[in-house]
Amino acid sequence: MNADVLRELAGLRALARSLVQHGVEVVAVDRRADRVHMAAEFATEAVRADAQDEEQLARLAPARRDLCVVSIGDESLEASILVTALLRQMGAQRVVARATNELHQRILSLVGAHEVVNPEASYGAQLAARVAHRGLIGELQLGEDLVVSEVEVPPSFAGRSLMELELPRRFGVTVVVIRRAQRGGEQIAYPTAYETLNKGDVMVCVSSPGAVHDMVRKV
Repeated sequence: MNADVLRELAGLRALARSLVQHGVEVVAVDRRADRVHMAAEFATEAVRADAQDEEQLARLAPARRDLCVVSIGDESLEASILVTALLRQMGAQRVVARATNELHQRILSLVGAHEVVNPEASYGAQLAARVAHRGLIGELQLGEDLVVSEVEVPPSFAGRSLMELELPRRFGVTVVVIRRAQRGGEQIAYPTAYETLNKGDVMVCVSSPGAVHDMVRKV
């Protein structure tokens, strides 16, 4: 089993375990017995079936599932496109498909995927942002025009209030939560305009894409 397949299985394992922890029943499907055996360790149920076979896929009753995830990936781009199209034809309520490049992403959208994700590209973008912008801990994209970011308080912000800093006016950034380390744990504060920032605080900010990067670069 090559490294790409092992990486893909690790990602699916993490996804399945997280869903199970949220009380979701997860059915894992693959045509290879060894992968079904591995999936049985983390999924609610593991089924050996060829999702490209219309009859076998129909027996899994996609229309009754809340969510169908297609993560065939590099092994067969054509198969991921075919399975996505079949799921939509069978009335799947929501189909999330994994893409490996921009062309693959466009085709998956054209055949009906409700959402297309590229985990490798997303991770690369997040890592690049953290490396390029000192103090940026992480980001979560919410739609096309909204980003939630975690940022360490820059030295020039320490000892100053949010009112004084005027972050919404200057950068289009709004601080919604402050994470503050304390002995024995962490304090979560929902700040007012008079909240004073301390060295070591972490700001949870809401902004348009790139606004936090601009703020961190300029201060």
